[in-house]
Amino acid sequence: MQTVIVVGNGMVGYKFCEKFAATSESKNFKVIVFGEEPRPAYDRVHLSEFFENQDAKALEMAPAEWYKENNIDLIVDERVSDIQRETKTIITAKNRVLNYDYLVLATGSSAFVPPIKGVEKEGVFVYRTIEDLEGMLAYAAKLKKKNPNARAAVLGGGLLGLEAGKAVMDMGLEPHIVEFAPKLMPRQLDARSSKVLQLKLESIGLNIHLSKATNQILGDDSITGMEFGEDDVLDVEMLVVSAGIRPRDELGKTSGLEMGVRGGIVVNNKMQTSDENIFAIGEVALYNQMIYGLVAPGYDMAGVAVNQIIGNVEELMPAEIDMSTKLKLIGVDVASFGEPFMPASKGHSVIFENKTQHLYKRINVSLDGKSLLGGILVGDASDYNMLHQVFLNGMAIPEDAAQLILPATEGGAFGSALDLPDTAQICSCENVTKGQICGAIKDGSCEDLAGVISSTKASTSCGGCKPMVTDLVNETLKSLGKTVKNVICEHFEYSRQELYGIIKAKKLTSFNEALDTCGTGHGCETCKPLVSSIFASLYNDTPNKEDVTQDTNDKFLANIQRNGTYSVVPRIAGGEITPEGLIVLGTIGAKYNLYTKITGGARIDFFGAELNDLPAIWKELIAAGFESGHAYGKSLRTVKSCVGSTWCRYGLDESITFAIELENRYKGLRSPHKIKGGVSGCIRECAEARGKDFGIIAVEGGWNLYVGGNGGATPRHAQLLAEKIDNETVVKYLDRYLIYYIQTAAPLMRTAAWLDKLEGGIEQLKKVVVEDSLNIVEDLEKEMQFLVDAYECEWKQAIENEETEKRFQHFVNSDDRDDNLVFVPLRDQKMPELWKN
Repeated sequence: MQTVIVVGNGMVGYKFCEKFAATSESKNFKVIVFGEEPRPAYDRVHLSEFFENQDAKALEMAPAEWYKENNIDLIVDERVSDIQRETKTIITAKNRVLNYDYLVLATGSSAFVPPIKGVEKEGVFVYRTIEDLEGMLAYAAKLKKKNPNARAAVLGGGLLGLEAGKAVMDMGLEPHIVEFAPKLMPRQLDARSSKVLQLKLESIGLNIHLSKATNQILGDDSITGMEFGEDDVLDVEMLVVSAGIRPRDELGKTSGLEMGVRGGIVVNNKMQTSDENIFAIGEVALYNQMIYGLVAPGYDMAGVAVNQIIGNVEELMPAEIDMSTKLKLIGVDVASFGEPFMPASKGHSVIFENKTQHLYKRINVSLDGKSLLGGILVGDASDYNMLHQVFLNGMAIPEDAAQLILPATEGGAFGSALDLPDTAQICSCENVTKGQICGAIKDGSCEDLAGVISSTKASTSCGGCKPMVTDLVNETLKSLGKTVKNVICEHFEYSRQELYGIIKAKKLTSFNEALDTCGTGHGCETCKPLVSSIFASLYNDTPNKEDVTQDTNDKFLANIQRNGTYSVVPRIAGGEITPEGLIVLGTIGAKYNLYTKITGGARIDFFGAELNDLPAIWKELIAAGFESGHAYGKSLRTVKSCVGSTWCRYGLDESITFAIELENRYKGLRSPHKIKGGVSGCIRECAEARGKDFGIIAVEGGWNLYVGGNGGATPRHAQLLAEKIDNETVVKYLDRYLIYYIQTAAPLMRTAAWLDKLEGGIEQLKKVVVEDSLNIVEDLEKEMQFLVDAYECEWKQAIENEETEKRFQHFVNSDDRDDNLVFVPLRDQKMPELWKN
């Protein structure tokens, strides 16, 4: 049995192990893996997610047990310090000596720290490992105790630098990005797209400093600032260095392997180094005189090395590596593919730019206008997957190339995903083709999306290709004459739309009735809240009726926060509140020591409320005329407004009055996902109505009504449903639209996604809602009026029912409180203490 030693247990080292274990030849080899870090491989691409829950396990590529199950010896927290090529042995820092037949160097890279005077001071960190992040969290907590307004800088405005900027924000520090180049992401973006990205990042609170060369780090023992020039200083108390990477190539140097001039271990297209028994993969490997810093090329290298070792010598690394990438940076889509920068001598560029919406799209086409050569997308990268495939496969493009980013016809300029060739690489991380995805359905080995993902591993790494994988699976099933059906769960073999119709037709009123009539088993955490939501949508049942079937937020009528306390949001319709009302809210916030914040929907949120105190807080709010704002439910949240003609000299109509009317009409309306509205008194759009699930804008001659906006993580502009209509007609169309959405949307589908999936899109919706093409608008209006008339405040219900009120206790058999709650100061308020491992 031959021995393969893998040095490095990062993402690429793990992928080598995974691919090796999947081969039938693996039984002929003994695989030993050394990891320098104290834990198995984890997902460094999503490292920033550690700040959301501080759960290192959630980032794990595979648990330690996986290695044992696949006969791989995993040795963590031990560095390989030397290679003796003559004897084919490695020596570790703990003086362990092992022989190898093949050695795979997957040592990756380390953060590059520029030689800046003072960079060794306390408070300077690199952004590379979980241990780095833990150190940053601890230091940030210490800073905020001394200074709640502490500031931190990130040195580097590239991909990792912007991720680090998000980390700084998540830690509650004032964030500053310092970049030497005159633009952000200089390797991926052109000047104009970089500017659009900068405007977006500045709008969410990042401070951007470009063309800054750092001379020294100020401070005695710990950092107090950064000096760029004699009179150019940035005061910060913490610095995160993210200025690039350097290959961890020490073992190559000391063992005499061929090295690149600027570092990296030289490899051929077999991933062999200058020693045929030693392979290098990932960011330590210098291939084609380049270090590839993306995970997909590293995974491909791992696959080539596996094949070479087991004898499939025809498997080689391609001469050209696709460096296309799509990322979500601090909630902003950024993508580039092919050749993002285009000299005029090689081709033409088509550019769409909207700085007010932080959107930039650029595609580069050949001089003859027939080929797509590359592009850049900022703010909306929903078309990236298809554009990337058009580029990779040399597919024909429209005569008017602008249609690729500004579709002129319904359905856009792209055909079906099935039009792609079978060789099209859909998942670059796992090297999965369209033929493999569709083939898994056609040969009967898989029956649905989950089966295809499990079988091919497509979309299991970065997840960027999942929309296209989903489309391919669904289109393939349809082409085979099979019904594409998304059932709720194993207890209800129906879609949400079908179950909604059954419950309505049979007049079912409880979860057990629904289960007995059209379900099986006892139900689960998926179907119970969903069925309860359907009852609420049909009858305006509140969560108090069957609290055992609700999720935590609906059960306790408040949003649970990360330390087990709750937030309380009273309704403030249209954002209008009297001074007396503000005094009441301030008094309650002070009495119960609640963290208080004004929300993006123009109302007030109390954080840190203990479960035992919720009924008492609600009693005081209700006594003062407030009611539940439903911030915890899949229901109407807010209808935001500007001041309109009531105060503004530009206002064309009373936006506040109308917003209050609409919010009070639709309050408590339960739906597949949360809903937000907006009313602007003129086209200056101060209420951002077109960024909402429904939006109304005053124009000369009436109101323009827009629907299907927002979209959460994939924002959409609302689309025009009707123009220059009066108040009564707005309400009539909204009633129809909202009920039609509630009846037909999938679980947890926002109105934007629903409208995208609606066959015929906005034109079909106009036919249904405005023209009554289905002859159902009278029924839709009646259903809405029934819900409006049936409304009751859930908080008021809870405090008026002794049995209901009993559930608001931390312990079932005691009135004792949760004595594990720990808060720390935050400016002049408080926040939960950061979690500790």
